[in-house]
Amino acid sequence: MSSDQSRLSGVSWAVREGFADGRRAVSFLDSLAELLGTPVDQERLRLARVLGRSADPDRAVLAAVRLAESEPEALRGLLGAAASGSPGQARGADGLPGAGERLVAVLGASRAMGDHLARHTEQLETLERGTLPTAEECLQVVVEAVEEALGAGESPDDALRVAYRRGLLRIAAVDLTAPEPAELLPEVAAALSDLAAAALEAAVTIAAHEVEGAEGVRLAVIGMGKAGGRELNYVSDVDVIFVAEPVRGVPEAEALEIGARMATRVMSACGSSTAEGTLWPVDAALRPEGKAGPLVRTLGSFRSYYERWASPWEFQALLKARPVAGDCSLGEQFVEIVTPMVWEVAARDGFVEGVQAMRRRVEEHIPPAERGRQLKLGPGGLRDIEFSVQLLQLVHGRVDESLRHAATLPGLEALAAGGYVARTDAAVLGEAYRLLRCLEHRIQLDRLRRNHLLPEEDEDLRRLGRSMGWPGDAAQAVRQRWAEVGKEVRRLHERLFYRPLLVALSDLSPGEARMRPAAVEERLAALGFKDPAGAVRHLEALTRGVTRTAAIQRQLLPGMLGWLAGWPAPDAGLLAFRRISESLGGTHWYMAMLRDEGHAAERFAHVLSGSRYLTELLESGPEAVRLLGEDPRSRPAEREVLVRRMRAAVQRGADLPAGARSARVLRRTEILRVGIGRLTGNLDLVASAAGLTRTAEALLEATLARALGGESTGVCLIGMGRLGGAELGFASDADLFVVHDDAPGRAEAAAAALKALRQALVGGAEPGLEVDVDLRPEGRNGPTVRGIGSLEAYYERWSSPWEAQALVRARPVAGDPALGARVMALVDPLRWPEGGLTPAALREMRMLKARMETERIPRGADPRLHLKLGRGGLSDVEWTVQLWQMQHAHRCPDLRTTSTLGALAVLEDEGLVAAGEVESLRAAWLLASELRDAAMLWRGRPVDAVPADPLDREGVARALGRPEGSGHALVEEYLRTSRLARLVVERLFYGE
Repeated sequence: MSSDQSRLSGVSWAVREGFADGRRAVSFLDSLAELLGTPVDQERLRLARVLGRSADPDRAVLAAVRLAESEPEALRGLLGAAASGSPGQARGADGLPGAGERLVAVLGASRAMGDHLARHTEQLETLERGTLPTAEECLQVVVEAVEEALGAGESPDDALRVAYRRGLLRIAAVDLTAPEPAELLPEVAAALSDLAAAALEAAVTIAAHEVEGAEGVRLAVIGMGKAGGRELNYVSDVDVIFVAEPVRGVPEAEALEIGARMATRVMSACGSSTAEGTLWPVDAALRPEGKAGPLVRTLGSFRSYYERWASPWEFQALLKARPVAGDCSLGEQFVEIVTPMVWEVAARDGFVEGVQAMRRRVEEHIPPAERGRQLKLGPGGLRDIEFSVQLLQLVHGRVDESLRHAATLPGLEALAAGGYVARTDAAVLGEAYRLLRCLEHRIQLDRLRRNHLLPEEDEDLRRLGRSMGWPGDAAQAVRQRWAEVGKEVRRLHERLFYRPLLVALSDLSPGEARMRPAAVEERLAALGFKDPAGAVRHLEALTRGVTRTAAIQRQLLPGMLGWLAGWPAPDAGLLAFRRISESLGGTHWYMAMLRDEGHAAERFAHVLSGSRYLTELLESGPEAVRLLGEDPRSRPAEREVLVRRMRAAVQRGADLPAGARSARVLRRTEILRVGIGRLTGNLDLVASAAGLTRTAEALLEATLARALGGESTGVCLIGMGRLGGAELGFASDADLFVVHDDAPGRAEAAAAALKALRQALVGGAEPGLEVDVDLRPEGRNGPTVRGIGSLEAYYERWSSPWEAQALVRARPVAGDPALGARVMALVDPLRWPEGGLTPAALREMRMLKARMETERIPRGADPRLHLKLGRGGLSDVEWTVQLWQMQHAHRCPDLRTTSTLGALAVLEDEGLVAAGEVESLRAAWLLASELRDAAMLWRGRPVDAVPADPLDREGVARALGRPEGSGHALVEEYLRTSRLARLVVERLFYGE
């Protein structure tokens, strides 16, 4: 092969081996082979294969040429060892990657380390060590180098930097050749921290040598942040606090002045720039009063400050404090002073909210251009994980000493072991933390600069991905992994970091948080539990044992007690919580949901103490507790979805009663969803009424179809009253009448279906749906089902005005839609009469309404407080609206609606009724409807009047979302609202 052909072949090989610029690479490969004294044609391709293993082969070959120019013999041996065998198989006797492979990895991943090796080729021998250095080795190498320089009169700062880089080279070489770099991350971070501690110790040695009077002061360097937690990066600000104490006989003021000069020298020894560069800034801003405070303090001064003046965030910073250099005995004394304070800070007012606000402020200060690339501070980044772990540690660590770890990963593992975080969530966060830290390390290794931003250029992303060992399109792999991990981290951070439980627990005393019986009983009495001793027995039953469920209960219950007590029936709520928890047993999702899913536990407590109705539904089907973990903003299911589910449930049943029971289970779930939404303020009356109506319609549709043999052709259910108006409440019946076509045998089939349907929808454990057919033609005197022909004849000859009024809210709700349309065509002329109501019809409606007011209100009931039939109540508003619809719908088609609120809106928009009068009617109707629903939620049974009992009034008021103690004000509000509505009714309905 000619020289040119060989060169072209080399270009092809170089590109195939990972070089970006093949021609340039071949040129450097040729130069490298010549410098190594090996045949160029034979060595070019071999060297390409060797250097192609690195993160950036182009950079690696250039750095190798520079090394070969000064140390060809050493490099020949290293690269020869790396090239033996297939890629990645060069091994030392100990089975670890060989020195040559470590060299190639360093040269391809770090320009800074390549430059350092070019200046200090003697450090190539460091690559023979295939293990991470121990803390003792770091200390020996760095301190001895500084002491030798001081003894020889040479620059100790330069000696410190050269020795430090030697240790850094060894760490990087092992890190970059690890088969699973993320798994090695904790050990690498610990080695970097030990190396930094050794550098600080060497800096103290320099200061002690240079600062006059240093023998008169004891100086301790306290590592903070990542330095304290032994989880440093390759390049980080090293956060420290300096503690000084005078030696006996030295005045304190003098010792502090000397200590300040020593601390200043320690900082410059590490952070200033020399001919050998710099290490990293030593940051003492976490000291008391920050940069405005004295650089050094005595133990007594620290104690006084932390006891009297320190902000909560300062104790969070002290979570990782440990002695790293100087007088370690003095440093240990400092840690002993601050540690108890650290684990009590969570009890301070507003601590949790303050930490959460601090995290938000950090995010707000990220430049928009960096937000999507910030591995450390951005959403889904390292701070999300670290802050989540620290906050959970500080809140729960007051009573659980197993959580008191300085480093993030051990802290996360302890939280998972104690049940404070789901094991799966902890595993996800742990894996994400390792990955993000590895990416951060690789980014910083390039130039040995403090950097937490993901690169933008494909070339840099490719190098980063290859340094992680990711094959294929490495740049795309980096982008994809960051997007996936960041999204998952952010999701878990928001779930863990903003747990309402953290705020609740931070307000408790240690005795209360530990669930000590005496402290808990005292707190229960203060919270308003009527039977504190009985409540303690429930708590003991729930938290007894060493199971994970009991452990999570011990976390939840201290906070839940406060939430339960925030509603009118805490004793009943706690008892229900015990019953439901015991019925669900060790169901894995139950405890995890209450612990992890946002406000689920708080909402659960609200339901249990604020609604007997919903509690009874949950007790009959505890698995429905899952609803509390849903997005609170979720809406009730659509009719089509409900019909499909309920039809399937009914058809699966062995017979109609069995199928109907299955469908009623689905209805119970929907009632719970709506009820929870109402009770927690996430659904208003209109949305909940629509949801309850759709659920009832779906149940009727599914049950009717099964009762008719699978099809509802030829039979139609016409909804009346609140069902027809889509205004059902929690206590509403289903008012309807049944129409069938005139096919032979249809009447008998319809009657039998109605009877079977009514029987299947009541009784049993599930909430029943009472079917009321009293509003059918002829009322209770008429047949329960009616043929379309008979109905047409009846309406032509016999229909009375009250029936026409009842038809205002009639609409098909289930069955044959074509038949329903025919029924509507029959009733429209009656309810929307041409020319409006006749004087006789108007007079009859008024007489009937007046008779109802005197005859139907129960004896002894206060007509002012009766929600349905009382003055200004539901009947007043609905009859008035219906009268005006019948009077004006013939010329205003928009009034042809079955909705009371919809009709009121049209009356106002068309100028038929003054806006103020419409508002009075609307307010009265809404308040009365809400009161009926709230009373049903609170008491678990229908209520027709504003409750007279003070406790019931308070419970109803709270179910309406009113503040504590508003029960009496609620009565006054209803009297005022209904009185104004009655004035409007007397004018609009009675013409007064």
